[in-house]
Amino acid sequence: MKRTLCILLALVMILGLAACGAKPAPAPAEEAKPETAETAPVEENKEPEKPASTTLVVYSPNSDTEVESVIPAFEEATGITVELISAGTGECVTRIDAEKENPQADVLWGGMNYGVYVQHPDLWADYTSPNEALTDEGYRQGDVKCYTNYTLSGSGCLILNNELMKELGIEVKGYADLLQPELKGKIASGDPTKSSSAWAELTNMLLVMGDEPYDEKAWEYVEKFVAQLDGIQLDSSSAIYKGVANGEYAVGVSYEDPCVKILTDGADVTVVYPEEGTVWLPAAVAIVKGAPHEDAAQKFVDFLISEQIQTVYAGQTTRAVNSSLPLGNPNMKPFSEINVAYEDIPFCAEHKTEWQARYAEIRDQVR
Repeated sequence: MKRTLCILLALVMILGLAACGAKPAPAPAEEAKPETAETAPVEENKEPEKPASTTLVVYSPNSDTEVESVIPAFEEATGITVELISAGTGECVTRIDAEKENPQADVLWGGMNYGVYVQHPDLWADYTSPNEALTDEGYRQGDVKCYTNYTLSGSGCLILNNELMKELGIEVKGYADLLQPELKGKIASGDPTKSSSAWAELTNMLLVMGDEPYDEKAWEYVEKFVAQLDGIQLDSSSAIYKGVANGEYAVGVSYEDPCVKILTDGADVTVVYPEEGTVWLPAAVAIVKGAPHEDAAQKFVDFLISEQIQTVYAGQTTRAVNSSLPLGNPNMKPFSEINVAYEDIPFCAEHKTEWQARYAEIRDQVR
């Protein structure tokens, strides 16, 4: 009996040791499941990249000279097609304002300045071009980042028809000479309540025709000047210089670029920088807030102050904001031969609405 129990206990121990040393059978491998939207690794949310714009819509009051110098070169350099809407500055800004809930324009090119910004600060997008460093320090962006200066415009330029002036037997060297009785009704001028170039001409007169800038004596001159116009107030700046070249007027109160262009093209005209003082104001470009082709608009701003286009400006009938580039047109007088005056731009902008209303009152009384 004892022998039997010993044998049984030995068998139990052997079986137990065998069970402890046994390895479990491997679990059957799971079939690989195809990756689905639910099982794919979660990536950070990324906005899809927008395709580059191939169109740019530009509103501009600029002259044909400037348009022809810049737009084809921009299209060639970028492959972007420009749709240009030409109109006076006032009309361009009014249209941009009317469209602000659904912007149609990408850029206001020309006519943009500190005064326009102050009157309509909500219409423009901030942008600082990497080419800003090429611009003279005095014309770079300050606290306001929504417009970029790209050229200088001589705002007090006079254009004379040589044949008519010879017939009248008088000379014009400055603003005071415009009051000669022989010129009554023979002067072409714009309306500063509608035209940016005419507004610049008004502030130029107010700066240099008083005992002090913008004083009452200067306004007395403006009253006499408006009387000399004899009711002629042109809505288009191009009608001024073209009208003089065509012999419709003896004198036009205009700005440098188109006047020098007409002279360069061979018209029998003389360009006069008023001896009392001539202001050069920076012309600017601004991107419309909510522009449908914002990337193309930024490229356009970059292009305008690039060395390539600044060289074009300096070589034709405008002046670059990069003064290291020499003037290339022999009909452009250097500043050393001109009585250059310097406008208080913020002061004029602050008084723009007031002065436009005062001018309109003078204009309406003369009519």
